[in-house]
Amino acid sequence: MAKNVHVVPHNGQWAVKRPHAQRPSAILPTQGAAIDRGREIAKNDHSEQIIHRPNGQIRDSDSYGNDPCPPRDTKH
Repeated sequence: MAKNVHVVPHNGQWAVKRPHAQRPSAILPTQGAAIDRGREIAKNDHSEQIIHRPNGQIRDSDSYGNDPCPPRDTKH
């Protein structure tokens, strides 16, 4: 089962949350802060970070897993 980390809007703030979790891992005031915290968690767990827009639509994703044949990253 994938241990993805989602950055989602949460009551006027931003939450770092895993699917099916009852509580967020972190609640932060800005999306940028939530992305940074989500990146730390995803790197530690070798999982994928999925960033959502304020309307819930997926904006971006980054994989921090152990991919034996990763594609060349053109975003960073």
